[in-house]
Amino acid sequence: MNLEESQTQTEYQNCICPDIRDYWKLAQRKNCDRVILLSTQGNQRYQFSAVEGYALRYFTGEFTGQEIQNYCQEQYQNAISPNLVVELLQKLIILGILAAEVDDKERGRGKEGDKGINEAFFHSPTPPLSLTPTPKSPRLKPCVHWVAHPGGYWILRNPEDVTFLQVSDRDKAIIERLGQLPINIITEEFCITQNELRYLLQLLTATGMLEGSKPAKKRRNKFTPLQLLSFRIRLFNPDPFLTRHIDIIRFIWTKPTAFLLTAFLIISAIIGFNQQPEIIFIGQQLLTTYSSSLFLPFALLTVLVVTLHELGHAFTLKHYNGIVPEVGLLFMCFIPSVYTNTTDSYCLSRSRRILVVGAGVLVQLILASIGLGLWNLSASGTWLSTTSFLLMSAALFTVALNLNPLAKFDGYYLVVAITGINNLRSRSFKFYANLLTGKPIQELWKTRCILTAYGPLSIAYIWFVFGFLIWHIVDWNLSNIPTTAATLLFVWAIYYLSPTSQHNQTPKN
Repeated sequence: MNLEESQTQTEYQNCICPDIRDYWKLAQRKNCDRVILLSTQGNQRYQFSAVEGYALRYFTGEFTGQEIQNYCQEQYQNAISPNLVVELLQKLIILGILAAEVDDKERGRGKEGDKGINEAFFHSPTPPLSLTPTPKSPRLKPCVHWVAHPGGYWILRNPEDVTFLQVSDRDKAIIERLGQLPINIITEEFCITQNELRYLLQLLTATGMLEGSKPAKKRRNKFTPLQLLSFRIRLFNPDPFLTRHIDIIRFIWTKPTAFLLTAFLIISAIIGFNQQPEIIFIGQQLLTTYSSSLFLPFALLTVLVVTLHELGHAFTLKHYNGIVPEVGLLFMCFIPSVYTNTTDSYCLSRSRRILVVGAGVLVQLILASIGLGLWNLSASGTWLSTTSFLLMSAALFTVALNLNPLAKFDGYYLVVAITGINNLRSRSFKFYANLLTGKPIQELWKTRCILTAYGPLSIAYIWFVFGFLIWHIVDWNLSNIPTTAATLLFVWAIYYLSPTSQHNQTPKN
């Protein structure tokens, strides 16, 4: 049976510490006074203090715990714990480096009892029960798993809540110890502080990675008029629908279909290029003839194009076994559109991620080509001719708008997918902030070149677009409804500057 808590320190001090050299070897950690115990069979490694490392040198099957304790006291001038070896043995058992099993018949004092304990220590491939109760660290949810990313980092994916956490190799190793070792042993093994580990646990809790945790809800800040420029309304979860119907259309992602679509798009591009003067003339003629009455059908066709565009993203991600948890309405300057949450594509390989992002643009180009074909086949002046021309125009207009890499549309996410630089905009801003303040820059040289180019362009675009919108909105309000605008602004200022109640600031546990 396993050693019980009632075993005395004397038993440990009198037993001969086992020979661990066949299973483990010691190594000095670089730039640190700690020692690493490496497994000779496998890739297990544990970190110990310099004093513990010195004691482990005597684990050769020749010395008792008390003798090793004496050697350590001589070496470190008694500036160590009087129970160093006892505590070390307990730690080795907790870590699974040693296992301890003693029969009731072998318990006792003197030589016979010492022999029983000595024979009880042996190398253990699996962790045994610890001698004393130790607080276990939080555990990851069973559904959580790792995804290796070509960029040299890891993504921890939670398919249950559809959340993700990007971490380094070192953080991955720390997280993998959760639930296996107590918090204090994890901090010792990786030479980190309690605050560093606590911060990592906060990230895991906020993303719902740990057992018993749920993703933190986004904190609602006070409303500002700028939010009216862009806001979203969640509608429903499309994932069950996509799962039921994906098998019906999997032929779309086959090589024959890809070949036919490529040929169709190339032929359409050649025809459209040759008919460019005629297309421009017909467009001008429609505007002259129908004027503002074209706005409604053009808007409806634009909504159709954008909806099919988002379905392209969603079905492509589902084809690669991703999760699409959300679809909703996106309003930009009160102009309605559709959005789809395809964050799960970050867990795909770079090529598949590019396909997921590019699928929407591909759908738009296909719709533009269909519109061009129908326009050429229909009689001039008929409703089909006008509608197909508007469909082609709506598709090309949304492609031009969508491929802008400076706005957070598909063009931006294509650049992110191609370069592998997640959070491109925020990282470019942080790069320049660190550069101007003299803080260390940890980005690779290849990444720095892209950030150097993207940062100024992004800032200029944001200032130009938002400055243009804000200027015209303010100018219109002051020219047409100055009193109403001033009243609304005054009411908003009172609301915004009023203190927030403590009840709203502190979330419920």
